[in-house]
Amino acid sequence: MIDPSIESHYGTGYERSRLFPGGRPSLEYVRSMELLDRLLPPPPARLLDAGGGPGTYAAPLARRGYRVHLVDPVPLHVEQARQAAGADPAAGFTAALGDARELPAPDQSQDAVMLFGPLYHLTEAAHRRQALGEARRVLRPGGRLLAMAICRFASLLDGLYQGWLDDPDFRPIVDQDLADGQHRNPDPVGRPEFFTTAYFHTPDGLADEIERAGFTGPAIYGIEGPGWPLRREWADPRRREEILFAARSVEAEPSIISFSPHLIATANRS
Repeated sequence: MIDPSIESHYGTGYERSRLFPGGRPSLEYVRSMELLDRLLPPPPARLLDAGGGPGTYAAPLARRGYRVHLVDPVPLHVEQARQAAGADPAAGFTAALGDARELPAPDQSQDAVMLFGPLYHLTEAAHRRQALGEARRVLRPGGRLLAMAICRFASLLDGLYQGWLDDPDFRPIVDQDLADGQHRNPDPVGRPEFFTTAYFHTPDGLADEIERAGFTGPAIYGIEGPGWPLRREWADPRRREEILFAARSVEAEPSIISFSPHLIATANRS
């Protein structure tokens, strides 16, 4: 179901803690939850979390009253998600091994579908079309799609702030990302910080793929906003509020959303 390099990357188990460095919620997580709270239909909507990882979003959404079913192609993620669901009765949701290109749900059975992962780990356009087609199939008319993407310029900007652009292993990754969005790490074991096999979207390309799949009214939001390089400042409550204010202020401004490493797209099933 999944590229071996991607399964190996996530098989380390790091995804469960990635969004909570030092035990604190990251900017990416806080902003993603803000956008989900605003853009999802209200609970108790039926929600399919495709590529939902270890339940990072499924658990809090279940606590809010959503009826969540998670599918993920990584066995460790499914095991971790079931642990998360079982650890808190208020966060009860179901989880199973599955592929976004073949969703285990009847036609028009879901109020919302989340694709937080499939659109960047499915590197072939045909496979992304399959995943979007499946999301549309299982959504009821008027149902809501929420899809996450990694921005085309994420490696360039991260490399600049991390001081990696003169690294002979990293620079070719950036060059390829900028050329066609196909992100490949030549040394995933030695340099896991360079991520794994993925496809990076431009905001316009993301909106176009979603619209071509038959969805209406696609809108693209920058998640982290212009303050994401201020990682140390994020620990300061005053600075944290300023970073969040900046992200909220320009989240839908086309001229700046590409500065966010992650994008969220929303659209409706006609």
